[in-house]
Amino acid sequence: MSHISLNNTSDPAHSTFTILPPNRGGSWHIGDQLEVLIKMYDFHGHPKKSGGDFLLARLHNPSLYAGVAGHVLDHGNGSYTAVFSLLWEGRAQVEVILVHPSEGVTVLQKLTKDQPDRIYFRSLFRLGSVEKNTTWSPTLKEDSDRTYSQLRRSFFQSDLNMKVSIPDSGPSHIQVLNQMDHLNRSAFNFPWDYPAGMRNTVKTKPTGYYYQGAWRSLDGSTVHQFNTITAISQCLKNKVLHLYGDSTIRQWFEYFKKSLPDLKEFDLQSTNQTGPFLALDYANNILMTFHSHGPPIRFGSMPVSQLRYIANKLDHVVGGTRTVIVIGIWSHFSTFPIEVYIRRLLNIRKAVVRMLKRAPGTLVIIRTANPKALTLYETLTNSDWYSLQRDKVLRAIFKRVKVRLVDAWEMTLAHHLPHALHPHPPIVKNMIDVILSYICPTADNL
Repeated sequence: MSHISLNNTSDPAHSTFTILPPNRGGSWHIGDQLEVLIKMYDFHGHPKKSGGDFLLARLHNPSLYAGVAGHVLDHGNGSYTAVFSLLWEGRAQVEVILVHPSEGVTVLQKLTKDQPDRIYFRSLFRLGSVEKNTTWSPTLKEDSDRTYSQLRRSFFQSDLNMKVSIPDSGPSHIQVLNQMDHLNRSAFNFPWDYPAGMRNTVKTKPTGYYYQGAWRSLDGSTVHQFNTITAISQCLKNKVLHLYGDSTIRQWFEYFKKSLPDLKEFDLQSTNQTGPFLALDYANNILMTFHSHGPPIRFGSMPVSQLRYIANKLDHVVGGTRTVIVIGIWSHFSTFPIEVYIRRLLNIRKAVVRMLKRAPGTLVIIRTANPKALTLYETLTNSDWYSLQRDKVLRAIFKRVKVRLVDAWEMTLAHHLPHALHPHPPIVKNMIDVILSYICPTADNL
C-alpha cells in the first residue's frame, strides 16, 4: 500500500458509465431491467485492472420525485454493472457515485484489523464530593510507515474521490414506456420476473421505490400515507411502542412527539441523547418508550444505572398483539471488529425469538443502516463501507426470524436529498409511514 500513489487509484472524473441498449424492441418498458456498464480509470486515465471500488447507484426522476436504488455487480477487472428495475413511466436518470476507491477500502480494512478501537471513551467516577475522570484512548496511532499515513488521507477527499459522481459516456437517461400487457403480469409488484431471453445477470430486487415523493413497497404490502394527527393516533390507539437503539431510532421517537400533540413526555431526569424516554397519550391509550442500546455508545455522559442491553430489555417485555418493538443498532459498532456486532445481534435475535415464542402476536420492526455524509474523520471511524458490512450481517442474522424491516439503506439511497446519518424529514416521514403500515395494514381511518 505504501508504494501506491494517488495517481494510480480510482479517479471518478476519468471513469465513466454507459447505458447498455435494451434487449428487445429498441425501447424500455415498465417492469424491464436497465443495465449500466461502469468502467473505472486512474488519475492518469489508465483503465483499472482490478475491482473493489465502493460504488452506489440510483435511478431517479426529479420532476416525478421518483427514485430507486440500483444493485452494483463487481466483475473484478475494473468494470462494474449497475442494475435497475424500471418502475415508472417517463424519464429515468442514472446516477453513479464513487464512495471510496478500492485503495481506500483497503485502508479501511487495515484500520479494522490494526486499530479496531478508534474512539475515546471517558468515565467519571464519583464518591461523595470526590470525582475522578479516566480516559481510555485506543486512538489512531501514528503509523510507523508515515508515507502510508499520508496516503490514506489522500484516498478520502470529498471533492476528489469520496462520494463523487461518475460522469456518463453518452446519454445518462432513458425514456420508459408504459407497456405491461405484453409481459402478462398480473401485478406491478414483481418487476424482477423477466421473460425468457433477457440478459443472464443477477436480477435486482429492490425493497421499494419513491414515486411522487412517497415510498412504495415491492414486497407485496401497501404503504399508506399517515398525513394527519388523527390517522397516526388512530393507528397507534391502544398500542405500546418500545423503541430501542441509537440516535436514528431516537429520531423516530422525536417524530412521533412532534406529530402527536397529545403524546406527552414524562420527565425522567434523563439526558437528551441517551434517554430513557417515556411518553403517554392518555386519551388514546398510547404508551411509547425509547431506550438507548448498551455499550459501545458514543453519546454524551450517561449514568451506569441507565445502561441497558436490548436483549435484557426484551426479556422483560410482556408482548402481545398490542405491543410493537422497534430496534435499530448499527452506527456505534463501526469502529470495532465485525465479530463484536455479530455477537450483539445474535443475543438480540435470541431475545426476539424468546419473546415471539411467549407472545407470538408481538410486532417486531428492525431498522437497517443508511448511507451518510462523509468527512475524513467520519470515514476513518464510521464510513458507509463499515455500515454496509454491518447491514449485510443484520439482514442475514434476522432473515428467518418473524420481523419486519425498514430498509433505511434503500430509502436513503433512492431519495433525492443528500445522505445524512440522521435522514432528512421527508425520508423519516416515509419511514414512519412504513412502520405505521406494518402496525395498521388496512389503515381504515386514513
